[in-house]
Amino acid sequence: MTRRLLDESKLCAIATVSPGTRAHVNTAYFAWGPAFEIVWLSAPEARHSRNIRANPSAALAVYRSTQNWGDSDHGIQLFGTARELRGRDAVVAERLYAARFKAYEADLDAYRFYRFRPRRIKLFDEHALGGATFVTVAVGAGGRLRWVRTESYV
Repeated sequence: MTRRLLDESKLCAIATVSPGTRAHVNTAYFAWGPAFEIVWLSAPEARHSRNIRANPSAALAVYRSTQNWGDSDHGIQLFGTARELRGRDAVVAERLYAARFKAYEADLDAYRFYRFRPRRIKLFDEHALGGATFVTVAVGAGGRLRWVRTESYV
């Protein structure tokens, strides 16, 4: 279910914390890898990029924005840390990104790749789990998921 939810959307909302402890959110196109790591391309001088350099704590929300109120909704929330990538890590991220976005061109020198590594994932899929039900999993080594809790608000 986690992989399917990540595949269904190409945009994510990235929440970061500014040095003054104010919340900041940014939307970005993303790709993801086998351990549920999320990668995106961004300008290093952007507010969210500066926030990540100062404080790596971040959260992401992935959902299909065309969902309609009253239908069976689904999405995923991820909690963990992010960082700017360099060297081999940036090359690996670029491969993931280029595989997902065929129109990507590698001549974007003003941008850098960033990687988010989740520690915890919260899933909701009303069709599969029922209405207002959320499943939280911990992310272990190699992307191994371990159930933590199920919450139901109906």
